[in-house]
Amino acid sequence: MPIHCSLALRPVSDTDFASVDALVMAASYAAHNRLGRLCDERIYENDVAARLRANGFGNVQTQVPVTVSHGVFTRCYRLDLVAGGVIYELKKSAALALDHETQAIHYAALCDTNRAKLINFGAPKVTGRLLRTPFPEVNRRQITISRDRWQGLSELCEVMLERLLALLADWGAFLEAGLYQEALVQLLGGPTGCERRLTVSRDGIELGTHRQACHAPDVGFLVTALSRDTAAYERHVQRLLDCLPLRGIQWLNLKHSELQSVTLIKQSPG
Repeated sequence: MPIHCSLALRPVSDTDFASVDALVMAASYAAHNRLGRLCDERIYENDVAARLRANGFGNVQTQVPVTVSHGVFTRCYRLDLVAGGVIYELKKSAALALDHETQAIHYAALCDTNRAKLINFGAPKVTGRLLRTPFPEVNRRQITISRDRWQGLSELCEVMLERLLALLADWGAFLEAGLYQEALVQLLGGPTGCERRLTVSRDGIELGTHRQACHAPDVGFLVTALSRDTAAYERHVQRLLDCLPLRGIQWLNLKHSELQSVTLIKQSPG
């Protein structure tokens, strides 16, 4: 199976979630009150699970493995806490951030479940954030492809694009962009064969090196999952490209279930 979770997770109703969440949040408050806010995440994870079990709630697991595979590529994730079929991602941060939400949504997509909740122990008070997701009702493998701005700079460009489309057919969309990028690197030769340290130059001055995934000798690729501010991001990719010894970068952006393929060509020498 391309995506395998050791637990069979299903959508949870609002009523069932409310009853489970009341117990999890009570255990989280108790853990925070007893331990403070300076422990590692795993400490809170273990303490919340122990408190739930001590109170008779047996349907709780920690560090639940989820394996994603395609060909020679394999990646294993761990769900911090699953209680009553609900995924909880535990954090120890000054405040919850967008990256935390992205990670929780990624886990919900992997498991085709309808919600995930973040709990943060790093602030003076425990905070929680519920993320509702549509994944049980949507076909994550129904992808539309925009090629209006795509240009093959090498015969290997189509090979790279086909590899990404195969990943999307296998795993579906809505996952973290880093997973697709990591898999492409592995499928296109691995870190030693695909990733290169390229010199960054500005006005003829060498400033250092930048690690760039390249599927062809003078063409790189980049996978993102941006739903907004794509024009601003494109400008920054173009600026980076103009400082690298490359002819172009193939930018592949997953905007929900749409794959936007954009070819950026070097405009000025570094």
